[in-house]
Amino acid sequence: MTLDEILSSLFVSGQEISRDGAILSGRATLADGRAVHVLGIAGGEELGVDDAVKLAGKVLAATAAPDTAPILFLVDSSSQRMSRRDELLGLSEYLAHLAKVLFLAEQHGHRTIGLLYGGSAAGAFIATALSCGTLVALPGAHPAVMDLQSMSRVTKLPLELLKEKAKATPVFAPGLDNIAVAGAVAEIWDADRPLGPQLLALLALPSAGDPRAQLGKKRGGRLKAADLADAVVALAVEHG
Repeated sequence: MTLDEILSSLFVSGQEISRDGAILSGRATLADGRAVHVLGIAGGEELGVDDAVKLAGKVLAATAAPDTAPILFLVDSSSQRMSRRDELLGLSEYLAHLAKVLFLAEQHGHRTIGLLYGGSAAGAFIATALSCGTLVALPGAHPAVMDLQSMSRVTKLPLELLKEKAKATPVFAPGLDNIAVAGAVAEIWDADRPLGPQLLALLALPSAGDPRAQLGKKRGGRLKAADLADAVVALAVEHG
């Protein structure tokens, strides 16, 4: 689906969403009359310092608004912009700031929902889609925390060995199916049905904590994460 098709399918009651370069921002109306803040990065662009600052500012503005309207964050990006300028300016700090303001919005009562409809990778994926309280995706999305070639360079392990490990261990492997099995993606929406009702159904579900570790255990992608987290919390309570 194109971006225009996605927006039309989500917001039949109207929307005022503008695009400034790669950055999306605006408001829309859900079918039940509720408002939703809409932000995002589009066009498969890299996420650099300038756009990270813009997006963080828009998240903070939505958080400060006199409502608790949800924030829908649409994502179709490349990785972070690894230019000399961006790295010297401290790109990692800007990405961390964007992730933190999304968490802040959740703490102030705004549901943050990432909608991955294209690509995203590495720091850009972590600071946007994965930093939302809930992440959903459309078929054909292609996320990667790190591609196997980069992983091979970092770990010094042969690419063929990593390819073999990726077949049995979803956390090693890029791609939507693997990210979903690991629990990071809550739902893969049906692109053949209107998206607005699917968004309303998601918003109707209670928002309670971070279910990703439990989803990963249930789906067989991360068998130990939930149990280890529970054990750490139990020890902290016991010795607190």
